Amino acid sequence: MFDIELSAGTIEYEDTGGDGPVLVFIHGLLMDGTAWRNVVEQLRGTYRCIAPTWPLGSHRIPMRPEADLTLVGMGHLIGAFLDALDLRDVTLIQNDWGGAQAFFAVSNPERVSRLVLAACEAFDNYPPGPVKRLLPLVKLPGGVRLLMAVLGTKFGRRGPGTWGWMSKRPVPGPVMDAWFRPATVDRNIRRDLAKYALSSPPKQQLLEIAAKAAQFSGPVLVVWATEDRMMPRDHGRRLAEAFPDARLVEIDDSYTLLAEDQPEKLTAAIEEFSTATAR
Repeated sequence: MFDIELSAGTIEYEDTGGDGPVLVFIHGLLMDGTAWRNVVEQLRGTYRCIAPTWPLGSHRIPMRPEADLTLVGMGHLIGAFLDALDLRDVTLIQNDWGGAQAFFAVSNPERVSRLVLAACEAFDNYPPGPVKRLLPLVKLPGGVRLLMAVLGTKFGRRGPGTWGWMSKRPVPGPVMDAWFRPATVDRNIRRDLAKYALSSPPKQQLLEIAAKAAQFSGPVLVVWATEDRMMPRDHGRRLAEAFPDARLVEIDDSYTLLAEDQPEKLTAAIEEFSTATAR
């Protein structure tokens, strides 16, 4: 595990190294870089895989108190990370969270040559409907602590509208324990999580971000889960139509977390896309 100091704070990341094409991964809320472990394991050696832990509630090092952790601020943070490591010709790959669109709307897209959007927040689906219903809880004093207590229960982890709708197959207990531990034990991590969770822009701004991101002219692979309960299936088609050079692949027998439910199929789609679009 490596770490790098940015203006917002310290970002930890895994880097498999090597001289292969660079893949940078983006995970979802209350996850860390291990959300991509099953895909990275298949790609290491052929590709240089960089899996940061973004400050979305599972990071172990709190951000600076003044850090901008709004959606737009997080878009700048992704750009700052690429700048700090001087990464070029990057394939940016995201699942669940929609941070890549914010990055393309506000930061330095010239460092990215290809984009993979796998079953993720898009357009005005920030946050997805079931998650949005939890926001009143987060606004309460001690609300994030209460949320983490709920997520520590069997219902919180596999119930409808929670993680039971994120992955069709349960995430291994030790992995989920590690995801939830930082916000459970550290009030500064809960502060960071609340900053992001309560900063969703209004619908019109979200649509403007989506439109600006769609100006990216490089190859785009959209991978969608046909049984997704969080990200509307129609959004996959809409994203593929929004970008000038995009293709859509749909994967059966999976919910949102394709990297958990169907890592082999997702990996195969990424490899085929990378090979077909290599310069």
